Amino acid sequence: MERAYRLNLNMQPNGDHEVHADDCRYYPTLTYDSLGRFSTCASAVAEAKRKHPTKAINGCVHCARECHTG
Repeated sequence: MERAYRLNLNMQPNGDHEVHADDCRYYPTLTYDSLGRFSTCASAVAEAKRKHPTKAINGCVHCARECHTG
């Protein structure tokens, strides 16, 4: 099942920008980049890194736990 993913353009306190799935309660609604629809968070994170090579990208611990690096 594909889900829509967004990158939060607001940096977290640790310097990361988090990727969120569309059903996440932390899904950004104001400052974000739409990444597209993907079947895995790994694909969404890869797209975020491709589009934003200078940003530290991480998966959300709540909706993309398998892509969250801590």
